[in-house]
Amino acid sequence: MKSSKILGILAVVGTMTIGGLVAGQAFAEPPASGGKKMQKSEQKAEKKDEKSDAKAGVKVGEAAPTFTLTDLDGKAVNLADHKGKIVVLEWFNPECPFVVKHHKVNPTFKTLHEQYSSKNVVFLAINSSAEGKQGHGAKLNKEKAAEFKIGYPILLDTDGKVGKMYGAKTTPHMFVIDAEGKIAYQGAIDNNRDRTKAGDVNYVKAALDALLANKAVEKTQTDPYGCSVKYAG
Repeated sequence: MKSSKILGILAVVGTMTIGGLVAGQAFAEPPASGGKKMQKSEQKAEKKDEKSDAKAGVKVGEAAPTFTLTDLDGKAVNLADHKGKIVVLEWFNPECPFVVKHHKVNPTFKTLHEQYSSKNVVFLAINSSAEGKQGHGAKLNKEKAAEFKIGYPILLDTDGKVGKMYGAKTTPHMFVIDAEGKIAYQGAIDNNRDRTKAGDVNYVKAALDALLANKAVEKTQTDPYGCSVKYAG
């Protein structure tokens, strides 16, 4: 008699336990459809983005991408026209305080141009500011070119194609192209990120001195500093 009662109790408990488990499963949040597949696709997307970022812009030692842009007078300027010469590219925005720092507060670029243009070095400033953005427009750039006494062309890259092709991030962002057409240096103009004071090491000058002496450039890359390039979007 006692045995049958015990068995009955166990049967009831077992039924309640199974019922609870079933109910728990019924109210549990179902797994997202294709969860593992989504994780894999997201990981692939992240890896793809990383690869895209790694490939963005130019790298030291690679051939400098050629381009044709117009200057402030509408004249076409082609990088290929300067084949066999050392070329300095300066990303430019006349309203950026860091550009003002090196063009007006300090004669950084004026001094560089005066020292090296006579040594067959070509200087080109490139403005990738989009329409409606800070620093955009031929009129403004002409006024500032006169104010800053810039003695080399300012080229307009309104759609930002050349800037993005080179991976220009800031104004200024410097690129030195050697006589073989390869990137010899890219990065900051100097070693002082202060908004007014120039640095005591000019990386572009050091690169030019090395190239003109047929020596290897010691510092081939640094982190550029300044205002962000004002691309469209």
